Amino acid sequence: MPSGTFFIILDYLVKTKYTIIMNEKISAKLKVLTTKPGVYVMHDKDGVVIYVGKAKNLKNRVSQYFRNSPKPSKVQAMVDSVDHFDYFITMSEMDALALESNLIKKYQPFYNILLKDGKQFPYIKINVKEPFPKLEIVRKVKNDGAKYFGPYFAGLDVREIVKAVNAAFKIRTCNNKISQTSHAQRECLNYSLGLCSAPCTKKISKEDYAKEIDRVINFLNGNDDEIQKILQEKMKFAAENMNFESAVIYRDRLKMIDKLKQRVVANLPKNIDKDVFAYQTDGLSGVVTVMVVRGGKILGVMNCPCLDAELEEGQTLFNFIMQYYGNVLTPHELIVSHELPDVNLLQEYLGKKLNIVYSPHGVNKSLLDMAKENAVEYLSKHIEKERLKYNNTLGALKVLKEKLGLTRVPLRMECYDISNISGTNKVCSMVVFKNGEPSKKDYRKFKIKYVKGSNDFASLQEALSRRLVRYKNQDGESFSERPDLLIIDGGKGQLSACYQVLTEQDCLGIDMISLAKRIEEVFKPNSSTPTLLKPASAELKMLQRIRDEAHRFAITFHRQIRTKKQTYSTLDEISGVGEKKRDALLQAFGTSENIANASVEELESVKGIHKALAIQIHEYFANKKAED
Repeated sequence: MPSGTFFIILDYLVKTKYTIIMNEKISAKLKVLTTKPGVYVMHDKDGVVIYVGKAKNLKNRVSQYFRNSPKPSKVQAMVDSVDHFDYFITMSEMDALALESNLIKKYQPFYNILLKDGKQFPYIKINVKEPFPKLEIVRKVKNDGAKYFGPYFAGLDVREIVKAVNAAFKIRTCNNKISQTSHAQRECLNYSLGLCSAPCTKKISKEDYAKEIDRVINFLNGNDDEIQKILQEKMKFAAENMNFESAVIYRDRLKMIDKLKQRVVANLPKNIDKDVFAYQTDGLSGVVTVMVVRGGKILGVMNCPCLDAELEEGQTLFNFIMQYYGNVLTPHELIVSHELPDVNLLQEYLGKKLNIVYSPHGVNKSLLDMAKENAVEYLSKHIEKERLKYNNTLGALKVLKEKLGLTRVPLRMECYDISNISGTNKVCSMVVFKNGEPSKKDYRKFKIKYVKGSNDFASLQEALSRRLVRYKNQDGESFSERPDLLIIDGGKGQLSACYQVLTEQDCLGIDMISLAKRIEEVFKPNSSTPTLLKPASAELKMLQRIRDEAHRFAITFHRQIRTKKQTYSTLDEISGVGEKKRDALLQAFGTSENIANASVEELESVKGIHKALAIQIHEYFANKKAED
C-alpha cells in the first residue's frame, strides 16, 4: 500500500535522513539491470503496482531511486513503499514511452500522473470536405481533414458559441446529408426565421455557402468584429420591429462575444495559438496549470493536481504533457516553466515540430507568470482538499483494515446485490471501488440462470461462483483482477452462503464481509458477533456508498430486463425482422397469432416484407406449430 500525499507522510518526512534499506530482491536485481532502454514497474509488499517509469538507461535510472542521496519528499515516500520491481527492455525509448503509457492506463499507479480519460474537452468541428458543412461539437479529434477549433473550457460554453455563430451566419444546423444532386421538398423552419440559407433546396450555391463558412472560420480564428457588428444590427432591427424576444436572444449572443473579447491577450497577434504549462510543487503535492491560447485569446485555464514520483520536476512536466495531448490538438508553440528532458522524443511522439519556450520574454512571460500564479494559489487550496479526499478514501480503507481485522488494505472492493420481483428476472450486480472510489468500467452484472424462485442466497452463490471461476481462469478484464474485499448486501445468512463459495473455489485468502441494513452491522465469516463501526465515520460511509451503489446498479439492470421482456415479441426471434418490420406486421395483422396463420401472399403484402422474408416468417411459425 503506497503512502499518501502531504498529510500521510508528513511525520516521516520531518524525521527522514534519506536512508534507503534495500531488501535482497531489490539489491540482486539492481546488479543485473541492463543499460538498454525500457520500462520499470515498482510494486509494494502486497504486489500492487505503485509506479511505472521509462528510461533510456534502465540501470542508471532505477539505481538513482535506491541511492543514499536526498530526494524529493514524494519520491522518498514512494521508494520506502517499494518491495520489488520488474522491468521490460524495449527496442527504443519511443517504444518505452508507448509501453509506459499503456501500463499506466492499465494499473493506474498511485505515484504516477493520472489524467482521467473522460476529461476530453469540446471542440467545434467543421468538415470542409462536405459541400455544405455545419458546425459540430465533438470531444474526439480525428485526423480526417476537418477543421477543429478549441478546446473550450473554464467558463466558455461551446454551445453558446455555436448559437452565436448560427445567429449571425446562415449556417445549417440539420443532420441531413446534402449533396450537389440532393433536393429537399421544402425548407425547414430555420429558413423562415432567417437562421439558415436552405442549401437543402438550393436557395444558396455551394460557392456562396463556402463564403459563409469562411466568415465563420475567420471568427473562430479570433476575429470578432464582423460577428459583433452583424448581431448588433440584427438586435437593433428586431427591437425596432417590436420583436423583443428575438432582440433578447441576440443580446445574449452578444454577451458571449463580449466574454470572448475580454480574453484577448494584449500585444498578441490574432493568428497565434500556444499552450502554457506551469508546474508547482511543495515537495509533497503538485499541480500543473494549463493555459490554452487560441486566436490570440485565452480560451481556458485548468489546474490539474498531480502526484508523480519522478526525480526531476522537468520530467514530471514532460510526463504530464505526454498524457495531456492524448486527445488534444497540439499548437506549434509551448511555453513551459521547466526545461523538458527530451524535446526530440516529445516531437516524435506527437508527430509535430514544436517551438518550446523555456525563458520567455514580453507577452509570453506574462502568460507564464499568470499560469504560475494560478498554480501557486490552487496548490495552497488543494492540500486541504486532498486531506479530506484521503480521509474519505484511502484513509478510510486503512481504518477498515484495522477495525475489521482484514488481511490487507482493501484497495479493490467488490459489492454484490440481488434484485428480482417474486423470483422473476433475477439479476445480481457487481460494483467495484478502487482506492475508495467507484471504478465504473469494472462494474459487471449477472443474469441468474440456474436458481428457481425467489432465493437470494442461492442467487448470490451462483453470481459469486461465476465471478471467482472467471478470476481463476483469468477470463475478462475486470474478472481477472483479484478482489481484496468482497462485500455482501445482507446479514449472516447471505454471508454464510457466499463464504461457502469461497471455500469451494479455494479462495479463502480473499476477505469477505456483509453489511446488514437495519443498524448497519458488519458481519465476518465464522463469527456471530457483528462489528459496529462509528456512526457517520468515513469508513462506515465508504461501506454504505458501495452497498447503495450495488443496490442501484442491480435495480437498474432488473428494470432494463423487465422492460425488454414486456415489449418482447415472438417475431424478435426471426432473423431479418427488426423493430420496424415487426411493428408493420403487428399493425397489419394485430397479433402474433394472426401473423402465424397468414399465408405467404398475405405476409408479402405488408410494406417492407419481401417474398423471401415472407416465406421465412411463414416457415418459422409452421415449425413452431409442428413442435407444439
